[in-house]
Amino acid sequence: MSKPRLLADENIPRTAIVTLREKGYDVVSVWELSPGISDEEVVELAIKERRIIVTFDKDFGRIARLNPNLNPNTTGVILLRIPPLNPIYVAERILSVLERIENPYGKLIIVKKGAIKTITLHQ
Repeated sequence: MSKPRLLADENIPRTAIVTLREKGYDVVSVWELSPGISDEEVVELAIKERRIIVTFDKDFGRIARLNPNLNPNTTGVILLRIPPLNPIYVAERILSVLERIENPYGKLIIVKKGAIKTITLHQ
């Protein structure tokens, strides 16, 4: 399977995004495309471009579970619930999730300091 396409929310550090790109991931960033857009617009963009949302924003956990438009084949959410100690740490945690979870599409993946929880969306 090819690497998932990612959409980094505005709260993801630029250095983390650059690191993911250096590892071969197709990452676009909200701050590059359209800073200040609403969470709903972020979701619409992710659906349109078939990207996994990567964010620290807890609201996306709720949105992922409640939004019936999140097609399991087109998008998902990686919700980071870790301390943003430094951008390299953030990038390493994201990379570890992407290496462990074979197909992140259609999932809400909650990343905590010592655990990763996966919730399948809208079956």
